[in-house]
Amino acid sequence: MNNAYLNRVFEKVKQRDPNEKEFIQAVQEVLESIEPVIEQRPDFEKAGIVERMVEPERIITFRVSWVDDQGNVQVNRGFRVQFNSAIGPYKGGLRLHPSVTLSVIKFLGFEQCFKNALTGLPIGGGKGGSDFDPKGKSNNEIMRFCQSFMIELQRHIGQFTDVPAGDIGVGAREIGFMYGQYKRLQNEFTGILTGKGLSYGGSLARTEATGYGLCYFVDEMLKHKGESFNGKTVVVSGSGNVAIYATEKATQLGAKVVTLSDSNGYIYDPNGINLEVAKDIKEVKRGRIKEYVERVPGSVYTEGRGVWSVKCDIALPCATQNELNEDDAKSLIANGCKYVAEGANMPSTPEAADLFKSMGVFFGPGKAANAGGVATSALEMCQNSMRLAWTFEEVDAKLKGIMQNIFKSAIEAASEYGSADDLVLGANAAGMQRIAEAMLCHGVAY
Repeated sequence: MNNAYLNRVFEKVKQRDPNEKEFIQAVQEVLESIEPVIEQRPDFEKAGIVERMVEPERIITFRVSWVDDQGNVQVNRGFRVQFNSAIGPYKGGLRLHPSVTLSVIKFLGFEQCFKNALTGLPIGGGKGGSDFDPKGKSNNEIMRFCQSFMIELQRHIGQFTDVPAGDIGVGAREIGFMYGQYKRLQNEFTGILTGKGLSYGGSLARTEATGYGLCYFVDEMLKHKGESFNGKTVVVSGSGNVAIYATEKATQLGAKVVTLSDSNGYIYDPNGINLEVAKDIKEVKRGRIKEYVERVPGSVYTEGRGVWSVKCDIALPCATQNELNEDDAKSLIANGCKYVAEGANMPSTPEAADLFKSMGVFFGPGKAANAGGVATSALEMCQNSMRLAWTFEEVDAKLKGIMQNIFKSAIEAASEYGSADDLVLGANAAGMQRIAEAMLCHGVAY
């Protein structure tokens, strides 16, 4: 970074939080990209906007005690980081995974601020979760954990304060258990969580939203270059909701998706992923992706990493942070990949992202490309407030419009600051400016 102000802020972040590598990485990526904005807006420095944006408004850490099926008491750690509410109530998912730490939650919450701002909807940024692992747990164990988790979380959330959603390890089942406990404790039926079941206030298209939104964003990237999905080969990592429904929408738009993966390895199907089989394995049976090759002739399973070695036109990393490194980026480029868009949060390392941009690969960062999930969560909040339920087609049309507007905002901001087609700069600049303007209006005490 050449800007002295941004360098001071970054050095202070590293000094305060030296062991929070994920958070430091996220802050560095944003600060490096917004240098042109800061150069043109000295009022942001005078008001200490960046210092305030990298420090959460509130961090809540708590103990979660629950009883397993053998009658033993188990203890996990819970988090909720309420990062920035300048443009609306905190909004962001709850993640249940052994890898969850304060650094991970802060990085996710920081990214969420920009992502939510890009949607154009009145939602601030936050994130939460626990190091609890739902894998291998019975339904009753998951229910007891979720109820205990909500006993503490309910003190800090509200429909006009903080509205959590699902994330890794938190699907319809976990949201249902948490919502039931919140309702029991607060004695009110309110839209306090999103990702709810359709029978009690959930929104159609929420399951599909992040994957569909990712493809709507990529479709705009392709149109910007005079191309389309039609006839393109797509490599997708992951096999959760985002990956499954990105595969579905890309296929609908004329592409052939040839891979899916999980933490053990990846499948390659040269004929295109059979979605019926993939959905049955992952959504119904909650199995491992390697089971796919037992049911689809001609497909191949490979243990370990390597999904990015598969030849493609478009790569969609949809698994987890830092899953695509510099060597992976080199493999994709060597194999002719021209478009990369992030379905997960920060799945590309900084070195990989830099290489994509320097080699002319059109790169869509997660805070823009995967904003469809939180956008549809905000649409669920709207439906709850109005006591209405929109059709799938209504929600999907609104989602598509939001993703088109996100691309438009990012590409215009990139051009404004002299870096045409740099969607990292564009997304960070557009999101930051919206948040910063609101913070300026609220005064320095905010």
